[in-house]
Amino acid sequence: MLFVVDAISLIDQTVEAFYAQGVSDIGVIQADHPMTDWSKPVQIASVQTLRSRDKLPPAELVIVDEAHCQDEWLISVMAEHDWEDVPFIGLSATPWSKGLGNVYDELITPITMQELIDLGLLSTFRVFAASHPDLTGVKSVAGEFHQGQLSDTMSDGQLVADVVETYLRLGDARPAFAFCVDRAHAKKLQQRFEVAGVGCGYIDAYTPVRERKAIKASLDTGAISVVCNVGCLTKGVDWAIGCVILARPTRSEMLYVQMVGRGLRVNDGIPDCIILDHADNTLRMGFVTDIRKDAMCTAKKGERSKSERATPLPKECSKCQYLKPAKVALCPACGFKPERQSDVQEQDGELVEVKRGKAKPKASMHDKQAWLSGLNWIARERGYQSGWVSNAFRKKFETWPPNQLDRSMVREPLPEVRNYVRAQMIRYAKGQRA
Repeated sequence: MLFVVDAISLIDQTVEAFYAQGVSDIGVIQADHPMTDWSKPVQIASVQTLRSRDKLPPAELVIVDEAHCQDEWLISVMAEHDWEDVPFIGLSATPWSKGLGNVYDELITPITMQELIDLGLLSTFRVFAASHPDLTGVKSVAGEFHQGQLSDTMSDGQLVADVVETYLRLGDARPAFAFCVDRAHAKKLQQRFEVAGVGCGYIDAYTPVRERKAIKASLDTGAISVVCNVGCLTKGVDWAIGCVILARPTRSEMLYVQMVGRGLRVNDGIPDCIILDHADNTLRMGFVTDIRKDAMCTAKKGERSKSERATPLPKECSKCQYLKPAKVALCPACGFKPERQSDVQEQDGELVEVKRGKAKPKASMHDKQAWLSGLNWIARERGYQSGWVSNAFRKKFETWPPNQLDRSMVREPLPEVRNYVRAQMIRYAKGQRA
């Protein structure tokens, strides 16, 4: 039996996994690896090593790990006459890549992610919609966000700062992976973590194996708490983490599940996984446990494939930012239950006409209090005078703060409050330059 892994760095990890399951009669195909032994019935090799030798060793069964990567050389070998009677089994936690259905004949789903969680084999998780980046100006290329424009948006100073602040507030000081857009974005985020007193490592495609091992050791010992990375810790990485920071928006369900999946490994001393979604991925695609496919994709690369999932999307708790399942009213995290608001409001003894049609829904007193309290927080944070709060409230709601509101209440602002204030500041600055 030949077991093919996706990277040379995964060889030793795979050998350890086989040993843990009682399979020890193993040989390794990789240069001068100390376990090289062609007499063993189980051979483990990387696709890079096999490609460099331009052949597969004789085998009665071939198992391909991370099959969704679809190595072109390996696919060409599978199609050769000499291998047509040998079964190839592809393994993947995300078997949804385009064209995979043209390589493999059948999709076998022995168990779902939710079933693995229920059995205690994967960790439970909680998701918080930590911020809501404005992606309206980011174009799409081949069904994914434009990399350059995405980097500009996600590298915004306010958003980067919010990533750090949210981790300090909700991350519970757990070891964490932060998934970033590109190297510049990851470096910027790493620096902000360091300035805030949070030890932070950095990994990209050019980070040497020895340095990666040192970073892992630092994370395990608590010398650092966060590792910012660019597309390097999405597969084949079994580090003990308890928090996943999504600072990278994506439309790819496969990439999304891979990122979150790094935190779903069960680890001693870590009760669950906290997911801080700064990119609205969960609101865009749903919980990772809801993403399922009944068949592999036969569309070719570059072609669009229809999404078959019609699962209702989760909703954000307006009080604590926890993402709760669709149709769940009571927030499992903070117990808040939003009440239906009446369109009828009292205004100094006058009756206000409620007009028919698609009028913009009026903000409730609860919403207005949240805005006023958040504006008070920002004013205190930036040293603004009290008059700024009233004026900012008036611009938003076209009225001064009602007497029913508690003008002295100060609470951390919701993301939409911060975004609104930031937009107003930008608009003002542009006006001054003009």
